[in-house]
Parts: sequence; structure tokens; C-alpha cells
Amino acid sequence: MKDDILLRADADGIATLTLNAPGSLNALSDAMLAALKAEFARLGPDRSVRAIVLRGAGKAFCAGHDLKEMQAGRQAEDRGRAYFADLFARCAEVMQMIPALPQPVIAEAHGIATAAGCQLVASCDMAVAAYGTRFGVNGVNIGLFCSTPMVALSRNVPRKVAFEMLTTGAFIDAERAVAVGLINKAVPHEALGAETRALAGTVADRLAAAVKIGKRAFYDQIEMTRAEAYDHAAAVMVENMLWRDTDEGIAAFIEKRAPNWARDRDAT
Repeated sequence: MKDDILLRADADGIATLTLNAPGSLNALSDAMLAALKAEFARLGPDRSVRAIVLRGAGKAFCAGHDLKEMQAGRQAEDRGRAYFADLFARCAEVMQMIPALPQPVIAEAHGIATAAGCQLVASCDMAVAAYGTRFGVNGVNIGLFCSTPMVALSRNVPRKVAFEMLTTGAFIDAERAVAVGLINKAVPHEALGAETRALAGTVADRLAAAVKIGKRAFYDQIEMTRAEAYDHAAAVMVENMLWRDTDEGIAAFIEKRAPNWARDRDAT
């Protein structure tokens, strides 16, 4: 439905999710968080989907939490403590669902991505942005340090860049976002959709089971020591090498032909 707060459109193995609350700059309201959580839960086991694009309707990607809704929650008992604790727990759950999904998730950003909106970009596996897009964790400008957005941001960009953004509240543009590793590429606004879809299409064209096991291993090994990471990655490689579809892929490369993969199931 065009009036739904979150839209989904599937084509060619790619699910496109559109944050559809342009009047609030696609703020992560209670309703938006609930919609994202429900859709991510549906997407995870959907084998027909091999890549996910996350975008925003209107003039912005996402302006973060809904401040008006947060102020209303503050009026609850105990000065809103229970409401805020629940809100940030729900937000953290949604953000952590993205790297946990088997499919790569690509943010398609334009306009602004601020506070929890910047956190959303940082939580995605990859990101493409239009020139002119501004990224910020600028809660400090209103007396609220962006502590939860800091978690994803500081795992994407160099430490001093993250700290500068968090303490000054200053925006960075798309070009600097590429330079510091927050996004993969910046493109003209008119090419944004096509460029993002091309990246998603490339991912969707790969063996889905290999991407799935690789994505899980990527995030697992990041949290390990170097020696633990090599042990874990080697075990994943062993499992991957024993799949029939991997054998087919290697044979196809040697024989200089396209692989005949069983795309409708996990490789075994």
C-alpha cells in the first residue's frame, strides 16, 4: 500500500524497502521501528531474496528518532525512563538485525542521514549516497550525545573521525563519507537508484549460500582476535569448499563456462 509507513518491492532477487514517512523525514518512530523489525523478520528466511536495498521516500533518507514522539514519552512516569530504555532497546534490536540477515543490505542514502539515521546507514553492509547527502550524529547540538548511533558509527569509520562527528555535531558530506569508509560510493542524484540497484544486482547474482555463510563469518571474525579469526575463517572455508555448488563453480571456472548453480536452495 502506498500509504504504508514501510514499502517493499521485490524484483530480480532484490527486495527494496522504502521508509515512507517523508513528512517526518522518515524518522525512526515507534511505528517505523516496528515495521522494520517485522519486515526484516520476514526477509531473513525468504530464499527468493538475495539482496536488500534500504531507501527513504521524499527529500531525505532518515532524520533519526522522532523527537516529538520522544518528548511525549518523556512525560510518562519516572520522567520517561522506562519509555526511553524500551525505545533504545528496540532500536538496537532493529540495527542488529541488519548484519544478522543472511542477505547483504545496501543503504541508498540521499538528503540527510542524521543521528539514528546515520546509525542506520552504518549498520547496513554497504551504502551508496547521492552527492550532496549529509551525514551526522548531531544530537550533541541539542544536548543529547548520540551514544547508541556511536556504536555502529565507530565500527565503520576511524576512531578520531567518529569522535569528531560525535562531539562537534558537524555534518560530513558524501565525498568525505566515502573517504572515511562510512559509504562505498557517492554518485549523482539522478544515478543513485541505478547505481544502488547495480550493486545489489551484482551481489544477487552470486551464489546466495556462499554470500550467506560469508556474511556471517565476516561479522563473527571482526569480534575475534586475529588468531581466533583465522581459525574460524578456515573452518568456514572448509565447509564452503565441500558444497556441491562450490565444486560446480570451480569446475565452471576451469572449463571457462557459466556455473550451473541451484539458486533456489542453500548449497550443500
